[in-house]
Amino acid sequence: MTPEAGIRAVEGLLREYAPRALAIVASRYRDFDGAEDAVQEALIAAAEQWPAGVPDDPRAWLVTVASRRLVDAYRSADARRRREREAWDDREAPAADEPVTGDVDDSLTLVLLCCHPALTPGTAIPLTLRAVGGLTTREIAAAFLVPEATMAQRISRAKATLRAAGGRFEPPPDDARDARTRSALHVLYLMFNEGYVASEGDDLARPDLAAEAIRLTRMLRASLPADAEVAGLLALMLLTEARRQSRVDDAGRLVPLPAQDRTRWNPVLIAEGVVLLTDAMRRGEVGEYQLQAAIAAVHDQAPSYADTDWTRIAGLYRALARLTDNPMVGLNAAVAVAMTDGIPAAMEHVDAASAVLGDHHRVHAVRAHLHELAGEPTRAADEFRAAAARTANEAERRYLADAASRLSGSAGEEAAGISVADVENGGSAPTP
Repeated sequence: MTPEAGIRAVEGLLREYAPRALAIVASRYRDFDGAEDAVQEALIAAAEQWPAGVPDDPRAWLVTVASRRLVDAYRSADARRRREREAWDDREAPAADEPVTGDVDDSLTLVLLCCHPALTPGTAIPLTLRAVGGLTTREIAAAFLVPEATMAQRISRAKATLRAAGGRFEPPPDDARDARTRSALHVLYLMFNEGYVASEGDDLARPDLAAEAIRLTRMLRASLPADAEVAGLLALMLLTEARRQSRVDDAGRLVPLPAQDRTRWNPVLIAEGVVLLTDAMRRGEVGEYQLQAAIAAVHDQAPSYADTDWTRIAGLYRALARLTDNPMVGLNAAVAVAMTDGIPAAMEHVDAASAVLGDHHRVHAVRAHLHELAGEPTRAADEFRAAAARTANEAERRYLADAASRLSGSAGEEAAGISVADVENGGSAPTP
């Protein structure tokens, strides 16, 4: 293995184990803020030491090092003397060197802690993405369409608010669980979206993050089997994840939906997602995640792109728009509207979304696709170039730039199909 490959492997391990280590340390010492700082120090140490040899149990290594750092912090800071006594006097609190055993995973409890009622959804969600999902502040800012500095301030305020409210690492009371669950669903949804199409970097996707979102959502559904929206979100993730293997070619280039090899779609995940969705919608409590899953199911069950039931998809988008005022819903609906009601109607959707989203690269990409469908290659190429200049994901940028070059070089070429801006699962990004 080359040194570069070794570093990437270590980064993958840190991404996988950091949230689990944080959950354990926060549970032991009942101090989320201090635990997060200690785990960050452990991650720095791991990044320096692991390239020379990864420990047999990476999670236990991180927990041990973070626990030592946290106890050292308690001992050295006079303001934390009381916490130190509580940590050492509490019979249930293990020593810093106590080994990590078993398969106990407190990640879901950590999610619900970050969705504490003292926090607004606008601060709870970024905090959870940072603590549990392992996203950087820059990635979270991109997901929320705000500057990085603004998001850093939100996360800092969330931690301070949680600390002042006395948030404890324990399951929420029954009367608060519904509200926390709704916030947790949004967090997991955003986490999966970032894993499916990364906001930045060389690769289109981050499979590890998507897998973690699915894992946590499965845990949530096991705890709340009667909640239709929990089942709907899990169905959405599975139906979307089923297409992962066909979304890039061997060179890592993005493959648009019309060109994807549907024989590479995962039939097991599709079947599980359809069963989950069907059972959830039979309960008569249809929510936005179920509707998005239904859109994904229509795509997944179409034998070919030409056989896609665009009328059904457009109807589901209309139902989704009645539940949420998220501008990404209207933007994602534009392609379906173009297929059913024509290009002018679709452009109205894009213009309405643009009034909120501004110069976002997905706005330009959808416009480009619609101009291409309308037989306007020059305008389409201009919009594709604008979209390419505004995305931080290199795989998306290459696809968009190639589309601009293709249209500039062959004005009469037939439209290539859906653009990356049309999120295949019918998903939508959070409003700022």
